[in-house]
Amino acid sequence: MAIGRAWTRTAALATAVTALVATAPAAASAHEHPSPAGQLQCSGTETVGYRPGVTLAPRDVGITVQGRFTRCTDSTGKVTSGAYDEHFPLFTGCNNLLEGFTAERTFKWNTGDSSTAEISGSSTAVAGQVITTITGTVVKGRFQGRSVEEVIILPQPGALDCLTTGFTGATGGTTLALT
Repeated sequence: MAIGRAWTRTAALATAVTALVATAPAAASAHEHPSPAGQLQCSGTETVGYRPGVTLAPRDVGITVQGRFTRCTDSTGKVTSGAYDEHFPLFTGCNNLLEGFTAERTFKWNTGDSSTAEISGSSTAVAGQVITTITGTVVKGRFQGRSVEEVIILPQPGALDCLTTGFTGATGGTTLALT
């Protein structure tokens, strides 16, 4: 039930944002891409890998994140897909995987350009799923000045994995809106 409400809330937010988006592009310097009018909405998958696996006892873990947006709708009709890749170390255990975070994420678009966003996120565990909501602002590149909202849903680590060799990865769905 809670997942349905989260998706309903996200869908309602996306609908409301669509109705309220201003179409005037933000001003850009000669070295920046102008922001296209309208908005961008994407869907795809995110895969996260943990090496070594995440166990109950916190330890240093290498994190690899690969996001792939296979369907994007851009009000200008140019951006149709995108991706992001990240690698970073983290001292973590199964009991603190849901802690909040801040980071910088660069989305690379099928057009050959990119958008770099300053983001913050938090996660909650609901019905065997980890739902991460990320918000922020594009600070560089295409869509500069636009708001970012990304929702990622991954399977929750199993207790057995956490007690033995460790949780080593997950793949799930993701949606992105730049408004």
